[in-house]
Amino acid sequence: MSYQIAFVSLGCAKNLVNTEQMMALCRNAGHTVTGNPEGADVAVLNTCGFIESAKSEAIDSILELAELKKKGKLKKLLVTGCLAQRYPDDIRTELPEVDGLLGTGSYTGVVPAVERLMAGERPEEFGDIHRTYEDGERWVTTPPYTAYLKIAEGCSNGCAFCVIPRLRGKYRSRSMAALLSEAEGLARRGVKELIVIAQDITRYGLDLGDGTTLAKLLSALCKLDFHWIRLHYLYPEAVTDELIEVIAREKKIVHYLDIPIQHANDDILKAMRRRSTKAEIKALFARLRAAMPDVVIRTSLICGLPGEGEAEFEELCGFLREQKLQRAGVFRFSPEEGTLAAAMVNQVDPETAERRVELVADLQSRIMDEYNEARLGTCVEVLCEGFDAAAGCYVGRTYADSVEIDGRVLFTAAGLVPAGEFVWVRVTGVSDGDLTGEIEE
Repeated sequence: MSYQIAFVSLGCAKNLVNTEQMMALCRNAGHTVTGNPEGADVAVLNTCGFIESAKSEAIDSILELAELKKKGKLKKLLVTGCLAQRYPDDIRTELPEVDGLLGTGSYTGVVPAVERLMAGERPEEFGDIHRTYEDGERWVTTPPYTAYLKIAEGCSNGCAFCVIPRLRGKYRSRSMAALLSEAEGLARRGVKELIVIAQDITRYGLDLGDGTTLAKLLSALCKLDFHWIRLHYLYPEAVTDELIEVIAREKKIVHYLDIPIQHANDDILKAMRRRSTKAEIKALFARLRAAMPDVVIRTSLICGLPGEGEAEFEELCGFLREQKLQRAGVFRFSPEEGTLAAAMVNQVDPETAERRVELVADLQSRIMDEYNEARLGTCVEVLCEGFDAAAGCYVGRTYADSVEIDGRVLFTAAGLVPAGEFVWVRVTGVSDGDLTGEIEE
């Protein structure tokens, strides 16, 4: 029997890839796949459970879908992903509206789980999180010109604040053959921007023991018909000279590097169980800028880790003022149960940590404004993402802007500019972090 199955994906792009794999499995089994839960037989909610805000979003989404069930507009609710893996007991007792659970080791069991749900059973599957199958077919849901390529699953870094290894298992690289086959398929479909993702792409291949490295993979990907290849995330201690040379040499790899450093005080970095010192991070940034003068560095930062006093915080701010990183995501420390950091002494008051987040965000906003103002009058290559009727102009992104997390370019054009087309835009203004301009004929 065929069922209508609605998919809702929360959290990061890596989670989205798992959702796309489940969608393909259901479609190939003859079911109808949709993104609208209203009227569906089953809603599959793929959740994030990384930090408190992600957990809250997942619970709110469960309650929204439960309301559809209550109104008779949805029959069954299957919760998958990190929240299901992390809190199965709590979901069973606190959220009885949930009809079934799949942990992060059981994505490929979505079809039998749906069929069991519709037969009146309550499936709960929690397979081995260290041995998930990563090479399955996907139903790509991103715009036709952009797609993700997840090159590894899990993480073995063991940062003190992070619960991901407990939810996703140890680091597991996919084979280069499987990745190139998938990438070739994406290129044939017209994908222009390939976004290479994993929890830590710099360690790609090291667990395979056959000489495979990220540098070798990127060199092979650059032979395919992509216009841009974008990289998320590179851990600073694992960026090699070989990798820098490949990124600098290959024209398709955009000079936008997402390198999460988390902090700049050596004591805090050590408490986080990070493997780099401030001096090593500064030296890496200097090497990158020497090899690629136009490099845009994005980072992630945590304020309020236990032990962070005013001196440690000011050292972080001083580092940011000196380095002028063009992009940064700033987060308040979330004491996640089961992590080393949650049990540390000298916890920072949440209000103090939040104030520090705001101060860093203000500092980074000024740095970003300086960067944008320096681009006034220049001509930049833009990937058009369509026409924004509200703004009355086209919108797109430069190499310095990744999907959904950075700024946009709002530009005018005399003629039609299809989404997915690369155009050159002369920058004429700056507006709330975005660039404005006109197409260069």
